[in-house]
Amino acid sequence: MKARLPQGMGGGPQNMNAMIRQAQKMQEDMKVKQEEIENMEFKTTSGGGMVEVTISGKKEIRQIQLKPEIVDPEDIEMLQDLVVAAVNEAIRTAEDAMSSAMEKITGNLNIPGMF
Repeated sequence: MKARLPQGMGGGPQNMNAMIRQAQKMQEDMKVKQEEIENMEFKTTSGGGMVEVTISGKKEIRQIQLKPEIVDPEDIEMLQDLVVAAVNEAIRTAEDAMSSAMEKITGNLNIPGMF
């Protein structure tokens, strides 16, 4: 005896092919968006703008700028902390941009192994 699926539950090969095409399109869109974001630059600051970090979408530091007045030989620890804070914020900004872009493409689907 064969089991029957309720109306609208089947679909056979046409629905499967459509789903595969949709998944391939989503994958292509994700790749394009990922490359676009990787080529972007993100700037962040810390210490009220005394330290500015520019980072790529690949999370590679492109530039660190320091205002001269932040360089105090008596307080190197503060400068180090400000650089670390600016770099970490730049990384978060780049990751958030990538994550947000992927969510728009996937419609918040939880795809293992993706951002």
